[in-house]
Amino acid sequence: VNKTKMGEWAHGLTGCFDDCGTCVVSLIAPCVTYGRNGEASGVFDSCFLAGVCFYVPLANLICWIKIRGAIREKHGIEGGCFGDFMSIVCCGLCALVQEAQQCKVSPGGDMPRS
Repeated sequence: VNKTKMGEWAHGLTGCFDDCGTCVVSLIAPCVTYGRNGEASGVFDSCFLAGVCFYVPLANLICWIKIRGAIREKHGIEGGCFGDFMSIVCCGLCALVQEAQQCKVSPGGDMPRS
């Protein structure tokens, strides 16, 4: 029996300081990181539109769950909507940085950063 192991996040949820630059940008202007993640995940066609979405209540949460899910899917990371929701609600900044760090790790070249 050939079992394939699911991927894992390149950095843990509390691994914010593994990339201090992304951490600082996310702290000062989270819409920038959110926009980049949205575009890199393929959920948004434009970094700018994703960044604007960050400031639209409820739409931002729904899109963020989609972004995190798309990143997980492209990297073969196990999880689901509820786990994504809890990560975002309980530790949003950490989740944002974790997603950005994961987008920098290309599993097969499918998530180019712009």
